[in-house]
Amino acid sequence: MNVQPVLDALDIQEDAARAAADNLRTLQAWLRDAETQLEPLARVPSMFFGSSLSDEGSQTSRARRGPVASLATLRMRG
Repeated sequence: MNVQPVLDALDIQEDAARAAADNLRTLQAWLRDAETQLEPLARVPSMFFGSSLSDEGSQTSRARRGPVASLATLRMRG
């Protein structure tokens, strides 16, 4: 039995999996950059609506990102 066609198909799948992983890493980096650029805008509502809306958003983002990110946010606010 000739297994070469099966091996060729596996090579093609491996290449496709590597390309997909590279694309996901690129997308993840792009999303991190976008989040970094948008983060300052999250503080804008407090300038217009007071602290209640911005506090709600801060609690939501803290829960989503975890305690380390929350500490970084507190340090930035000074």
